[in-house]
Amino acid sequence: MLMKRIYSAAIAFVAMVLSSCGYQQGSDRQGNYATTVAAIQSELYGDSLLESTFRERNYDRVLLLADSLQQAQVVSEATASYWSGRACVSQHRYRVATYYYKKVVDSDGQEGPESKYYTGTVCNLTNLLLARGDYEEAMRTAMPAVTKLRATGKESAGELADLLTYIGFCQTKLGRFGEAAGSLKQALGYYEEAVQTDTVGTDWQNYVLNAFNTSVGYKDVGRYEESLAWCDRADSLLHRYAEQPFAQGALVDYFKGSIELNRAVALQKLHRNHEAAYAYSAFRHTNFGNSMLLDINAVTYLVDAQRYQEAADAYKDLDHILASSGFRLTLDNIQQFYTLKFRANMGAGRRDSALAVGMKIVDALDSAIVWQKHSDASELATVYDTQQKETEIARQQAEIASQDAALSYQRWIGTAVAMILMALFFVIYTIYRNKMHQKLQTAYDQLEETTTAKERIESELRIARDIQMSMVPHEFPQRPDLDLYASMTPAREVGGDLYEYLLDDDRLYFCVGDVSGKGVPASLFMAQAVRLFRILASQRVAPADMATQMNAALSEDNEQGMFVTMFIGLVHLPTGHLDFCNAGHNPPVLTGEEKSSFLQMETNAPIGLWPELKFVGEEIESMKGQSLFVYTDGLNEAENTFKEQFGEDRLLAMVKEVGRQSSRQVIEALETAVTEHRGGSEPNDDLTMMCVRVC
Repeated sequence: MLMKRIYSAAIAFVAMVLSSCGYQQGSDRQGNYATTVAAIQSELYGDSLLESTFRERNYDRVLLLADSLQQAQVVSEATASYWSGRACVSQHRYRVATYYYKKVVDSDGQEGPESKYYTGTVCNLTNLLLARGDYEEAMRTAMPAVTKLRATGKESAGELADLLTYIGFCQTKLGRFGEAAGSLKQALGYYEEAVQTDTVGTDWQNYVLNAFNTSVGYKDVGRYEESLAWCDRADSLLHRYAEQPFAQGALVDYFKGSIELNRAVALQKLHRNHEAAYAYSAFRHTNFGNSMLLDINAVTYLVDAQRYQEAADAYKDLDHILASSGFRLTLDNIQQFYTLKFRANMGAGRRDSALAVGMKIVDALDSAIVWQKHSDASELATVYDTQQKETEIARQQAEIASQDAALSYQRWIGTAVAMILMALFFVIYTIYRNKMHQKLQTAYDQLEETTTAKERIESELRIARDIQMSMVPHEFPQRPDLDLYASMTPAREVGGDLYEYLLDDDRLYFCVGDVSGKGVPASLFMAQAVRLFRILASQRVAPADMATQMNAALSEDNEQGMFVTMFIGLVHLPTGHLDFCNAGHNPPVLTGEEKSSFLQMETNAPIGLWPELKFVGEEIESMKGQSLFVYTDGLNEAENTFKEQFGEDRLLAMVKEVGRQSSRQVIEALETAVTEHRGGSEPNDDLTMMCVRVC
């Protein structure tokens, strides 16, 4: 036991001497290299883990992971703070998010793995400060970033344009209009540079959006002439954007409506009533203007124009709209919405309604104030707890540093003894050092193996997606008597939706299906269903018999209990006669000259659940001049950030609106509509659509 302690002490002394004297051998350099590579790999892996958790919207877990990974030194403080900030923004905890974002900016962020987050964090932080009305602090954040990005040459034109626009907003709010004009002029120059190489539309959209926001900013501070000038500029930019191949029609409509509405408010404030009414009419002629009216600017215009009846009608369902959208009755919402509703009802002579709104404001004020104080206190407590924890960590690090200083003195005293013992215990030290190197190398090899496995899985999933997408047709018949188009978008790398068709002379077989579940198991079941459909269609089997035979094959040895809902159709093109069988699938929409409606059908079970089922088929005498729209529930059940579904009513209304267009235009219009409805949220199910028109 005594000898073990002597050995340990000798090894420690020798290690300290070698460290203090800068003594290194080749194996030490290899160990340092392995440690450095492992650190970089760990940072990238930790960053990827945080990003994937954030995409899953598990924001509490993001915060826990970020703290744990930083404490374990797997990721840097800047990386952990960036993801913590984004998680807090998603939870509407803006004070805490501001605290984390400031840590990223203060860490400089220009070198190392976290450098990619620097500019994005500055933009996010500046936006938070702008929303809070802290314009001076927002400028103190954005202006040094602009200088730094220009000096390091790491800027992109789009990023500089965004930051300069934010600075212009702040200067406008602070009444420094000359400086604001200079900043906004520089931003326009950078935007013009950015859009020259924009191939996807992001910089173009920011260009139009920030020109419009600038017009709103000038209007909000009473500079109505400048607001109108920026409305004209935004309108001109919108026309240029609309000519681009990647322009989104719905986005053009939204911007057009927003610009005309802001123009109407500014003109009304200048008492140019006729021009204001014309601009408001242009707003109402857009799809955005025809939607459910909850835009505060629209009601502001109607009240200013003394069109109180329209203003009161626009806010008639305000309580329901705010509740369904998840709004709380905060002080801001009371001030923005309910005071305008009160003024509108008073102006319209609806005194009972105005009194009811007034009582609601009075009743809501106390709870709104209490909630606001509670929210502020909760966020401040979180920031305080975080600061306390970091202070304690810093104190412990200071104590360790103090102990190291004391030990340093003792180290030099023991140097002489260590040198004497070095020869005796050199062999022991070498063995010890080699073992440490071996552990480091093993750790690095394990990390490399994990990273390689992850990349291999991702590669295999990409290949599986390519294989699956190749199984469904992407070329469609070019015939004067048939207009057919379909599309499929998996929610994950691979999915369980399917569509297929087979054209046999004048007979068109087609199907759309949705396999239970998602991912690889669903895709394998989907492949079997497609294969069976092709075989049976080539044998000219009727749709109902086809469903019966597919059910017998797929239910055999189906221990996982998987199934597929499917709509199978057979059209005789010369007559338009349609035979079909619906196996538990969503009802398609049939569109004719006079109306569009969901197809009334026989109820059948899904395919694959129970053997020996006999499926019932149906027919339509002729669908000539009509189109049939078939889809999976990834369309009607698509959810936005408030968990609201796209819904069958909206689906039917969209098909009615575009049903007389080509099959491809119908599907592309539905794809655009569901993307806008989701509002950036991840798809919750596979989405497949097919449109068949017999001419």
